[in-house]
Parts: sequence; C-alpha cells; structure tokens
Amino acid sequence: MEAKKKSSFTGSLGFVLAAAGSAVGVGNIWRFPYLAAKDGGGLFLIIYLALVLTFGFTLLVTDVAIGRRTKTNALHAFGKMQKKWSFLGYLTFCVPAIIMTYYSVIGGWILKYLAVYLTGAGKAAAQDGYFTDFITSPVSPVVFMLIFLCFTALVVYRGVEKGIEKFSRIVMPGLLLMIIGIGLFSLTLSSTGADGTERTGLQGLTVYIMPNLDGVTPARFLEILLDAMSQLFFSLSVSMGIMITYGSYVKKDVNLSKSLSQIEIFDTTVAFLAGLMIIPAVYVFFGTEGMASGPSLMFVSLPKVFEAMGPLGGVLGMIFVFAALTSSVSILETLVANCMEIFHSTRKKTSLVIALLSAAASVIICMGYNVFYFEMKLPNGASAQLLDLMDYISNSFLMPFISLLTCIFVGWIIRPTWICEEMEASGHTFKRKKMYAFMIRYVTPIIMAMLFLQSAGVFEIIKNMFG
Repeated sequence: MEAKKKSSFTGSLGFVLAAAGSAVGVGNIWRFPYLAAKDGGGLFLIIYLALVLTFGFTLLVTDVAIGRRTKTNALHAFGKMQKKWSFLGYLTFCVPAIIMTYYSVIGGWILKYLAVYLTGAGKAAAQDGYFTDFITSPVSPVVFMLIFLCFTALVVYRGVEKGIEKFSRIVMPGLLLMIIGIGLFSLTLSSTGADGTERTGLQGLTVYIMPNLDGVTPARFLEILLDAMSQLFFSLSVSMGIMITYGSYVKKDVNLSKSLSQIEIFDTTVAFLAGLMIIPAVYVFFGTEGMASGPSLMFVSLPKVFEAMGPLGGVLGMIFVFAALTSSVSILETLVANCMEIFHSTRKKTSLVIALLSAAASVIICMGYNVFYFEMKLPNGASAQLLDLMDYISNSFLMPFISLLTCIFVGWIIRPTWICEEMEASGHTFKRKKMYAFMIRYVTPIIMAMLFLQSAGVFEIIKNMFG
C-alpha cells in the first residue's frame, strides 16, 4: 500500500530546494522588510544574521536530524525518541493545523491582487479602502481562497518526488531570479514629493542597510532582538513539524551539514533581497513614513508601489503568489504526512480529505471579517480579529513554547550527542558540533523562554506593575 511506502527526496538538491521553498514564504517576502525598516535597518540585518548562524542553525539542525533519524513525522517522532515526551509531537502537530486555516486565506488575498493586476485593474487595487472592501465581502475572498488551496492540494496530491520536489525545482530558481530582477529595478526608481524633495532607490537602499542607532536603549535592543528571533520561525519553518517531516524524507547518504548550510544561505539571501526589492521602492513613493504601515504594508502600501511600477507590478505580484504557494505546500504536506501515518491511508485520499477540511476551516476564517467579526485584545497588547487570533496562537504562543520544550528535551534528556550522531551518519563531519551542544543546552532555551514570556504578555504585565 502507498501509505506503507516511505517517500523520499531524490537527493540533496531536492531536499534543499523544498526546504528552502518552505522557508521562503510570505513571511520572508513581506515581514522581513517590514521589520528591517521598523528596527533600525542595518542594525536589524546584523542581529538577524547573527541569530540565523546561531539560533536558527540550532533549531534547524534539531528538527531535520530528528526527522531523518526517526524516519517519521513530528506527531510520532518525539514519542519514538522517548514515550513520555510524545505530547510534544501533538503540540507540534497543532501548529500547521492552525496555520493552514488562515494561510490559504492570505494566499487567496494575494491571488486576488495578482488577478487584478493581470487584468489591468491595478489602479483600483491601489485605492484606499479597496482591501477592506474585498476582505469584508461575503463571496470573493472565499472563491480566491479555494483556488489557492486547490493549487496547493494538487502539488501535495502528486507526492514528494513528482509533486513537492518537482514544484520546488521549477519555482525556486524562477522566484529567486524575479526577486533579484525587481530588486535591481527598485534601485533605479526615483520620485519627487509634493514638497519638491527627490527620493531615489539608492537612498532607500541606504535606509535599508545602514544601522540606525537613534533611540536604541537596552529595552529597545531587546525588542529588536525578539523581533528578529520571531522572524526566524517564519523564515526557517522551525518548531512547526515541517522540517521534521522533510527531514524524514532525506536519505542517509545526504550530507546534512552541507544541506542545512545551503538552506540557511538561500533563506537569508532571499530575505535580504526581499528587503532590497521592497524597501527602496516604498521609500521612493512614500518616504520613511510608508514603512510605518506595518502589517498592512502588503495589501495597502505595496499595491500603490505596484501601480507606480507599471507592468512590473504584475511580476512582483507573481513573486508573492509563488512565495505563498511554497510555504502552503509544506504546511499541507506536514498535515497529510501525519494523517497518513495515523489513519494508514493513501496519500491521494488523505490529501483530498485534509484539503476539504482546510477549506471548511478557511471559510470560517474568511467570515471572520463579516459574519463572525469581532475584536479582542491579545496578551501581547495587540488588537485582533479571528485570523489574527489564530496567527497569535500558532506563531506567537505555540512555536516559542514548542522550541523551549524541544531545547530542554534534546539538550538535557536525550542529550545533544543524539543529534550529532545523526548529523554525521552519512560519514561527513559535523564541524559546528560543539557550538550546537552549547546553544541547545544553555543559550537557546533562555531566548525561547524570553520570547514566550513576551508573547504571553508577561513582560507587559511586569512593566505595568512597576510603572
């Protein structure tokens, strides 16, 4: 039976492209530039790079090594390592299950904007109020969400080699080339403001890469550090079971150290290029104030940039669609792989059932902007609707908590040598072995605890208590 046959990537290239595809999602294309602009430009870049080479490396190694050594998905991997810790697998399974409910909704929004630009109606999308009118309408968001989910399900339905790997081999090189091309074009842009001040793409590049230390206090530095740390979860797809699942598809002769280094490089390069693509363009047309639009940047400020860029705006829209698809595929694959093992069902049947369940849940999320609309304050102080609430539970609460527990489990229960042995199972040396052992036992748990406490609103409560 198909369910009993373990799928695998054909080699290291297939694994690197698929894993990088999962990592290079909307979070990298949109959230990274937004945080870089908000958190001091080059200062954020330096901090983020340092974290990628230390914390990101530690979490990525842990997930992939667990997957390859146990040859099973996240739901069962922790229980296979030690039965008392099987609960951690169930917690990890919750993350992609929750994310899938709203990621297809966001993917549908992006697909809608792409359709608008390809049909020559980009000027309408750049108008104030367009996005709000769209997401609050009862039918259109559901239709585009379903189309996006169908594309995602089709790739997963076709399997690891014929679906995920083949899709990644085609999309990832094209995605990288488009990002580089638009990034270089952004540097050539210029605009004259109402006050007669000329802004250029090269000036925007300076805003992006030069460290801005104005107003950086110890408390502000900690905030930037935690922002960069939270971005790692979005960027590297760690602590959500995806890399454990992909790790289980990696053959024993693959040099994990080399492959993971390539994923780090690919992911960080794309994140940097995404900033190069977006920040200079937004600066040219809206100045430094344009980056203050925060989470609304993708659907409010960027459409104005797309419109100003003419036909290239459609190409930029395609980049967002491809980026959303690569991550959506990895999320759905994680759910399908887990359920195939739970119910001993075939990939095709499981893919269809999970896609239908995801569609039903996503419809409810779409209705969170009309029928089920509400507003609530989250523990971290942010105001949220239904989609924001699901995002908070999965990304801001569960993922740091899972990372903290994983560090304790690997660092102190099964010991780092268990991971290091798997990293060297192919006969290749794990050169960062000592650093990994130190990070997983002492440093990463502390940062994860801080990130979790911040997300849970504990720091805000303490701040209010002591004025």
